[in-house]
Amino acid sequence: MLLQLHKESIKYLMTASLRENDPKFISAISNVDYEFLTTDEATWIEQLYFKLKNIALRNKILYGLIHCKELELEQFFRNAYKKERYLDMRLLAIRGLAHYASEEEINKVMNHFLKILIKRPETTPYNYQEYEFLRSAFGLPLLIKKYGYPCFEKALQQVEKQYEDMPEAFKGHFTFDEDGKAVQLRSPHETKVMIERFFASQSNH
Repeated sequence: MLLQLHKESIKYLMTASLRENDPKFISAISNVDYEFLTTDEATWIEQLYFKLKNIALRNKILYGLIHCKELELEQFFRNAYKKERYLDMRLLAIRGLAHYASEEEINKVMNHFLKILIKRPETTPYNYQEYEFLRSAFGLPLLIKKYGYPCFEKALQQVEKQYEDMPEAFKGHFTFDEDGKAVQLRSPHETKVMIERFFASQSNH
């Protein structure tokens, strides 16, 4: 059943035009089963990834491809790291790359990652969405557990420092479990109220 759905989705994606807002197109991407990907299909999915403008769809593909350990995806993850601008997406690419690359190469990539991270408070002072992903069970802690590289430890310490520096209103709203699923720690309403209250208090100063 799953294999059938996977085959139909791949076939549809290979023949349909690139319509990123089309519900059928979106669900076809969701129904790709990465366990069944052949080398040819993977190559095709990689090409699709670089054509997509929709970040959520690219994110889905990245999530899927980091589990394809049997395929040769090293170059794909290198290119994906360069393409993405968000740190959570970049970290997914690093996670994929770590499966193939040496610690030395991962070190270099993480040095670059750290530079961007350190500049984040200047451009995005309340960057809680990225931080929560990076510090979650699916983010840097998972990489530390799996590889034990000091560069991952260093990045996590920096994330925690920047997270702590933020006002309380931006902390503890959600996280991700070890499977990468979002876990709400507060209701969306509560989050909205806390953040709105914070900005209202700022404008009164």
